[in-house]
Amino acid sequence: MDIHQAGSRPTKTAPQDYFTGTVLLEPIIAAVNAPSRVLAASVAFEPGARTAWHTHPLGQTLYVVSGVGLVQAEGGPIREIRPGDTVWFPPGEKHWHGAAPTTAMTHIAVHESLDGSAVTWMEQVTDEQYGGQVGG
Repeated sequence: MDIHQAGSRPTKTAPQDYFTGTVLLEPIIAAVNAPSRVLAASVAFEPGARTAWHTHPLGQTLYVVSGVGLVQAEGGPIREIRPGDTVWFPPGEKHWHGAAPTTAMTHIAVHESLDGSAVTWMEQVTDEQYGGQVGG
């Protein structure tokens, strides 16, 4: 058993190479002993903040804790997400997620690593892409 006391692992600012705007990452779990490979974090996006386009080799689940967010899979509509919503991105699906333009959003992100990699980062989501019409 391993217990991490609240506040024992510092919150980090997300790297600007992979995020736009202010995003805070609070680790929940990072499995380090095989065969475990789950990773989870609480991710807090300030209004307008978002991830870059990315994929996950084994998929990703988001659980919205607070606020209003936006998600989009490549080629699909931008969708609004709210507290209690759960989003599943299948393995390899190119997508992004973040806060709505005027409202912050926090979600729990859960994914697994495969051969030591949990995410493949791609290009930034442009302001034009982010500002697209919410639908679906």
